[in-house]
Amino acid sequence: SASMKKFWHQLGETLISAFPRRMSGVDSLPQLAVLGLLSGLVTGGVILVFRLAIEWPLGYFLPGDGSEAFPSEAFENLDIVTRGILPFAGALCLGFLLHRLATHDRKVGVVHVMERLNYHQGYISAKSAFIQFIVGVTTVVTGQSAGREGPAVHLGAAFSSLMGQWMRLPNNSIRTLVACGCAAAISASFNTPISGVIFAMEVVMMEYTIAGFTPIILASVSAAFVTQFVYGPEPAFSVPALTMNSLLEIPWILVIAVIMGIAAALFIHLVGSMGRFNHRPILLRVVVAGALMVPVAVLVPQTMGIGYDTVNQTINGELGFWLLISVGIAKLLITALTVGLGMPSSIIGPTLFMGATLGGAMGLIGAEIIPDHASSVGFYAMLGMGAMMGAVLQAPLAALMALMELTRNPHIILPGMLIITISSLITSEAFGKKSLFLTVLKSQGLSYQSSPVIQALRRVSVAAIMDKSILRIDRHLTVEEARKALTAEPKWLVVEGSNGPTSLLPAVDLARYLEDSGKVATDEEADTPESIDLMDIPANRRDIAPVQYQATLEEALHEFETTSAEALYVQRHVAPMIQRIYGVVLKSDIESYYQYRRS
Repeated sequence: SASMKKFWHQLGETLISAFPRRMSGVDSLPQLAVLGLLSGLVTGGVILVFRLAIEWPLGYFLPGDGSEAFPSEAFENLDIVTRGILPFAGALCLGFLLHRLATHDRKVGVVHVMERLNYHQGYISAKSAFIQFIVGVTTVVTGQSAGREGPAVHLGAAFSSLMGQWMRLPNNSIRTLVACGCAAAISASFNTPISGVIFAMEVVMMEYTIAGFTPIILASVSAAFVTQFVYGPEPAFSVPALTMNSLLEIPWILVIAVIMGIAAALFIHLVGSMGRFNHRPILLRVVVAGALMVPVAVLVPQTMGIGYDTVNQTINGELGFWLLISVGIAKLLITALTVGLGMPSSIIGPTLFMGATLGGAMGLIGAEIIPDHASSVGFYAMLGMGAMMGAVLQAPLAALMALMELTRNPHIILPGMLIITISSLITSEAFGKKSLFLTVLKSQGLSYQSSPVIQALRRVSVAAIMDKSILRIDRHLTVEEARKALTAEPKWLVVEGSNGPTSLLPAVDLARYLEDSGKVATDEEADTPESIDLMDIPANRRDIAPVQYQATLEEALHEFETTSAEALYVQRHVAPMIQRIYGVVLKSDIESYYQYRRS
C-alpha cells in the first residue's frame, strides 16, 4: 500500500542519514571498522581484476613454456626487433591517450592520491580510476619500466573513496577509507598485510592515529584473504631461508647502506630534474620517454615490465655480477627519466628491482672480500630491496615491515633496521632529498600539509561539533510568529533572506527585544499585526556562510578565512534545489574543540 511504501522510504532515509552522522567524529570506530572491512574486500577484488588484465595478455603473447616462476614477465624471450618496437608503440598509444585528456585527468598513481587527500579531502572520481586502469595495464603490457603497485594504490583508494561518496559520508571518514584502500592495495599486491597498513599511514596519510589503525588493518587483512584465495598464501617472491652468517659483515652492510642511499638520492634527483620539462606537450614527453626505452629494452631486456622474475632469480643467486650491476643501473636511469618525463609508471616495483639487483651485486663483492663469513646473495638482495624502498619513499618502517613479511624470517630484522635507517638518512640528510612522491608533488607546484593542527582538524567533521539548537526564520515576521518561534526554545535563529540565510541571531536577543518593547504583556497586545524586522532590532548578529555537512573542521576553518563570515550554517542537499540546514558552527567552536582534544 502507499502508506507502507512511505513508511519504508522514511525508514531508509533515516538510516542513510543517521549512519553519516555517526561517522562525523573521531569516535565512530565500529562504523569505520565495518567500512574498512568492506573497503578491503572491494579493493581485493579490484586488484585481482587488474592483475589478471596484465597477466593474461602477457602470458598469452610472450614466448615461454610456462615453466618459469613468473611466465608473464619474460620479455627477454622476445626477439630483438619486437623488444625495440613494443615500448615505443606503447608510448605512442599512451601519448595520444594522455594528449586527448585534460591536464587534471592525466594524473595517476600514489602522487595523485596524495594530492586528492591534501586538496580535495580524498574525493577521487570514477573517471580517474578508469584512466588509471587503462594506463596501468598499458605501461606494463607494452614493456615500459613500470610496476603495478602504484596503479593498485590508486585503484584501491579510488573505489574506497567512491564507496564513501556513494554513502554520503563525512569527509573525515572518506579520508580514512582512502587510507584503507591504499593499505588493501599494497597488501593484495605483495601479500604483506602489515606493510600495507604502515605504507598507508607512513607514506600516504603521513600520520599515525589509534582510530585509523583498526579500519586500515581490517582492510589490509581482508584484501590479503581475497588475493590468497586466488594466488595462494605465499608472498610475491620465493625467498629461501636467509640469515646473517657473521657480525663481521656489519661494516660491509654499512657500506652498502651508503651506496643505496646515494643511488636513491640520484633516482629522486633525476625524477625531480625532469620536472623542468612539464611545460612541454605531454605527447612529446611520453614519446621521448618511449624512445629512450628502446635501446635499454634491446640491450637489457630484464628492465622491461615489472621485472619480478629477475628479482626472484637474484634472490635465489641465479644471476652473475655484471648482469646484476648493469640491470640495476639501467633500471634506475631509465625509470627515473621516463617517469620524470611523464610516463604514467609506478615506481614502487622498480624501486624493489633496483634494490634487489644492486644489493645482490654488492653481496657478490662481499663474498669475494670475506669468503668465509659472507651471507648468501639473496640475503643482500633482500637488504637492498628494503634499503632502496626506505630511502626512495622515506618510509623506513614500511620498508622494514615489507622486508620482514617477504622473508618471513625474524633474523633479517636487525641488519634490515640498520641498512634501511642508514640509507634513508644518507638520502635525506646528506643529499637533502625528500620522499619521491613529495618531490613529484613539488615539481607540479603542489605541497603536502602534514602539520599536527591540520591533521587533527581533518579527522573531524563539522557535524560532530555543530550546534543543532537552531530555527530557520524569516527576516520579517509578526509578534505572534516571533512568540511562536521562541516557544521551541532554540539557541540560534537563522535569518532567511530572499536568497537564503543571511544572518545568525541569538534567540535570547529576540526574546529580550520582545520583553523590552512590552510586546508580551498580554495576549490582546500580541495579536496586533505589527511586523518585526530581525535585521533592525538590537541584537548580536553574525554574518553567516554555508559549509557542507560532509566538510571537515579544516574545510570549515578555510571557509572562515575566505568568506570573513562569523558563523557557518551546516547544510546538505536532500533533493534537487533543496538544502536542509542541520546546525551552525562558530570559529570559537573549532578552536575550543582543538584545545580540548590537545589537552
